[in-house]
Amino acid sequence: SNHTEHTQDTLQPHRTPPGHPSNTLANTYCRMHTSNTLATTQNTPRTPYDPYVKFKIAGKEVFRSKIIHKNLNPVWDERVCLIVDNLQEPLYIKVFDYDFGLQDDFMGSAYLYLDSLELQRYRVFIITQQQNLRLSDLYRKSQLWRGIVSIRLIEGRNLIPMDQNGLSDPYVKFKLGPQKYKSKTIPKTLNPQWREQFDLHLYDEEGGILEISVWDKDIGMRDDFIGQCQLDLSKLSREKTHKLELELEEDKGMLVLLVTLTATVTVSISDLSVNLLDDPHERQQIIKRYSPLRSFFNLKDVGMVQVKILRAEGLMAADVTGKSDPFCIAELCNDRLQTHTVYKTLNPEWNKVFTFNVKDIHAVLEITVYDEDRDRSADFLGKVAIPLLNIRNSEQKAYVLKNKELTRPTKGVIFLEADVIFNAVKASLRTFVPPEQKYIEEEAKVSKQMLQQNFNRVKRCVLFLINTGSYINSCFQWESPRRSLCAFLIFVVVVWNFEIYMVPLSLLLLLTWNYFLLASGKEPREGSVVSDSEKKGFLDKFYAVQDVIITVQNALDEVACFGERVKNTFNWSVPFLSWLAITVLCAGATLIYFIPLRFIVLVWGINKFTKKLRDPYNIENNELLDFLSRVPSDIQLVQYKDLKAETSQSPSKKRRNNPG
Repeated sequence: SNHTEHTQDTLQPHRTPPGHPSNTLANTYCRMHTSNTLATTQNTPRTPYDPYVKFKIAGKEVFRSKIIHKNLNPVWDERVCLIVDNLQEPLYIKVFDYDFGLQDDFMGSAYLYLDSLELQRYRVFIITQQQNLRLSDLYRKSQLWRGIVSIRLIEGRNLIPMDQNGLSDPYVKFKLGPQKYKSKTIPKTLNPQWREQFDLHLYDEEGGILEISVWDKDIGMRDDFIGQCQLDLSKLSREKTHKLELELEEDKGMLVLLVTLTATVTVSISDLSVNLLDDPHERQQIIKRYSPLRSFFNLKDVGMVQVKILRAEGLMAADVTGKSDPFCIAELCNDRLQTHTVYKTLNPEWNKVFTFNVKDIHAVLEITVYDEDRDRSADFLGKVAIPLLNIRNSEQKAYVLKNKELTRPTKGVIFLEADVIFNAVKASLRTFVPPEQKYIEEEAKVSKQMLQQNFNRVKRCVLFLINTGSYINSCFQWESPRRSLCAFLIFVVVVWNFEIYMVPLSLLLLLTWNYFLLASGKEPREGSVVSDSEKKGFLDKFYAVQDVIITVQNALDEVACFGERVKNTFNWSVPFLSWLAITVLCAGATLIYFIPLRFIVLVWGINKFTKKLRDPYNIENNELLDFLSRVPSDIQLVQYKDLKAETSQSPSKKRRNNPG
């Protein structure tokens, strides 16, 4: 049944639970709505309490309510869905007064006998394994989505100006429930062309209200609001692309969108007893759905992934009692599902099955373990990130938990079992479109360690290019006659017989060569990103970061100077150099027009190979860089610019004001 009656009643306390018989039900879901108040007598002084409620079954805590501070008549208004294995076990309800830093005070308790609810016309929903019913409808609706809203932001028309130049720097914000998306900024225009596409999730089968607002980007100041509009998605038909021209309120412009509503597989949470892929018939139906014969049906539905979050062992103790209250969050792109909390343990068992729809086979499944805190945000305990392509179906594996940056291990392991079923053709086609952008991302923070780590990564890439260039240059220098002779012969043969198909063929040969190196175990697959500064003292780290900053500063200066010199060549900043560039370009264009390119490359190569043989003491140079070094950068132009003398002051006054 999908209809639930939420009941509210005062619980009658009992001192001991009587063990009366009842029919055993394998998996029973009981939905409770706690909204009871604490009774006080007129003669009792009304001392303010901070009450909360614990629910236990068979001596195990299954739920804990929030704390209502300084209240004798609390209204929790919370709903929880509990799995009950045996109706003979009563639900034990205990009320406590929360004391910060001290042991909480016990206020009272009650038993609720689940097998008697049917006699009192309460609803108990029974779900058996043979019925194979989905349990996802019993969970919070905010975690489940039932469709995709594909939005293509095309353009804006006649937006109002917000800047002093009569233009704007517009960008668009979209909001659908908790989901948000921000477009790129188009500078200095009132008719921007965005041409962006993104997907949002529909959590309601009937649709929702898409809120759209347009803003003007201001650097160093608060962005200006241009206008807004809304779109009721429930009025749009499904599986059809709608071209919409939405007017902003108060005639502040127009937005042009292409919107498509696509139905898809629902993400779901279930118990191990209701496992979709454990049923051979259901598994075969899913495999058939993503078979090669259906490669061109609903291209966005690439596949599905099912992950069983079984248990964790040896977690970090986050509470002062030496225990934790762990729960798990599973994320795949923008899909986010959460387990229940297991209280006061370092070895929790969740036994939950999460099912996700796969839109990109290159996505990464992230499992994060948190410790629930009543008064603060949850504490991080560990995390693992598993690329979908690395998952081996039906293999139960223990993953060592890592820190937030996924670079070091933390305490504890988590046991997972996952299955991925996908269509290879859809996955291949999806590889060549932009990936889904994550809506919720942590803001970047300044980190000296991260700065040095990123610098070392760039340094390794640059050193690889430098080493490759040095190796090629050594062939020109005839440091090894045999190697240089072989390189010269290969160069002549390739240039003389060059065809355009040889470019992808050479890349194919490179991939094949590296594959055989990896297969033979001669090349490492993974690189290290651990910063050397982690092994040094504080002063060593400080000086290392200082060197990084100086190097980055100099590198940025060199890159900026190179770009400015190219620009100033064409800006006639130095007319002599611009005329020289015209002469060289005319000569080069004439040569390329009358002489085939391969002959020019061949002559250049023969000259490079034989230069060292003809003149052993020749110094290598690069003619293009030597030419650009003569062109001044923007800073040099300012330094070389003549300043006009001030005529308002006489020379005698200047000498008096400037005696030095």
